[in-house]
Amino acid sequence: MNAVVESSTGTHSLSRLPRTVLALGAVSFLTDASSEMIVPLLPLLLASLPGAPAAALGVIEGVAEATAAAVKVVSGRLSDRAARRKPLVVAGYALSSAVRPLVALAALWPHVLLVRFLDRIGKGVRSAPRDALIAEVTPPDRRGAAYGLHRAMDNAGAVAGPLVAAALLGLLALPLRTVLALSVVPAALALLVLVLGVRETPRSAAASAAVVRAPAAPLPPAFRRAVAAVALFTLSASSDTFLLLKAREVGVAAAGLPLVWALSNAIRAALGTWGGGLSDRHGRKGVLFAAWTLYAACYTLFAFVKTPLALLVVLAAYSVHAALSEGAERALVADLVPPESRGRAFGWFHGAVGLAALPASAGFGLLWTRFGSRTAFLAGAGVALLAAVFLLVAVPQRTRPPVR
Repeated sequence: MNAVVESSTGTHSLSRLPRTVLALGAVSFLTDASSEMIVPLLPLLLASLPGAPAAALGVIEGVAEATAAAVKVVSGRLSDRAARRKPLVVAGYALSSAVRPLVALAALWPHVLLVRFLDRIGKGVRSAPRDALIAEVTPPDRRGAAYGLHRAMDNAGAVAGPLVAAALLGLLALPLRTVLALSVVPAALALLVLVLGVRETPRSAAASAAVVRAPAAPLPPAFRRAVAAVALFTLSASSDTFLLLKAREVGVAAAGLPLVWALSNAIRAALGTWGGGLSDRHGRKGVLFAAWTLYAACYTLFAFVKTPLALLVVLAAYSVHAALSEGAERALVADLVPPESRGRAFGWFHGAVGLAALPASAGFGLLWTRFGSRTAFLAGAGVALLAAVFLLVAVPQRTRPPVR
């Protein structure tokens, strides 16, 4: 499983990443495939339920994401105080895997809300400990590639899940609720891979006790500035569902929207490890600045595209931005904090991003409704550029803390 990085091409071999990282990537793929078998079908399910208002989907997803953001902060801190992070990771995935398929039994829309609420609690419990665990098992000069791989596998699951659901509904003509229930299969496989494939070296009892007794040290100023920059950028980053709305506006047929969604996630999956690896070689700050600037350029172009072909071209470039940024952002967090604070740091990182995403999408939707899509996309581009400049000025070039 050992291979060499080809310096002439910049190719990063997956075999140089720890087995635990590869296993967590497989877990992410299967979990997201399970989730994405459900999420695109929620509007159909809600339409079949009695008394479900049109705004129910917005309420459900808003509550779900806000819940996940809050739980991530607590879970990260708990994982710093525990001897091992893996039990929290397993608990989070297990909760989501157990409750997610229960949406097939929903008789009223509040039942869907409850399932999504519990599912997102599971996501909140696992996210920060998992990202801290990836940092602990990966050499510092491979962290970008490790987080890039993890995000790539997550995006690959976002491609596979809807395609599987579409095949079950269309080719096999299975009932909607049966398809929703079958999401338990990839979820169970994910839990099996997690339990058997992820290895962690536990802290010594003395080290764990010392962490519990010691008051939490303030997180480094450079980390706080980096999270502020990411949160500011997130305010520009509306939900990608608005890109589907833009696709409809320029003439993409309703039947083509899943293909547009799949194209974006496929590009992210294909380039995610490469994008994260670039930050290992060229620095997190420079890669993130390039990614956020590319995002701003694409949002500017989205404001003016008028044909389906033009939209697809811009969407492809936009998806490259995600491949560049998703791994680099997480590697930057790991670089800026000491090992004993990584769970807490990832908790604050994920919490800040999750909370910023709520006003981002709400504000974007309001601008679109009142002033049109062009104004909304141009406003997003402006905020993204502001975040890129703030990153350039506020975050130091040297991002790795000294080895202790």
